[in-house]
Amino acid sequence: MNYHLVILKKPYLDLILSGQKTVELRLTRARRPMCGRVSPQDGLFLKVSGGPVCATAVVADVKYYEDLSPERIADIKRRYNRQIGGGDAVWQSMMDCKSGFLVWLHDVRRIEPIRIDKKDWRAWVVLIEGKDFGLLTGKGQRKQRTGMPGARAFRAAPEQ
Repeated sequence: MNYHLVILKKPYLDLILSGQKTVELRLTRARRPMCGRVSPQDGLFLKVSGGPVCATAVVADVKYYEDLSPERIADIKRRYNRQIGGGDAVWQSMMDCKSGFLVWLHDVRRIEPIRIDKKDWRAWVVLIEGKDFGLLTGKGQRKQRTGMPGARAFRAAPEQ
């Protein structure tokens, strides 16, 4: 299992937390291969842009796309926009993207807000030991003095 930091604009994070948005779409204009970066069962830390990490989710499934064209992007919109929740202007701005992926989300959970010291422009970060913003080790800055979830936030809840 890998862990990822996912930066989202507030309206999209709110839709995820309400259960209305169940698929996250990431497209890029670069032709770099994305395959293998995200896998089912990976853990996601969800962070609002300019704000704290405030939720976790688990990857249920992932689908990768390469050599995208406006026609293929329009097909993705037609097939998945109900779960993605993107407006027409957002889709129009992505028509020149060349690769990307869809991530189906499950087990979305709100967590106590965690402030991290992230100053770069990356909107999706694969977390590795020593470069995890304190999220995996529990050393991030907390708003309150309660336990931070770290990687244990993704352990399955006991069945009832």
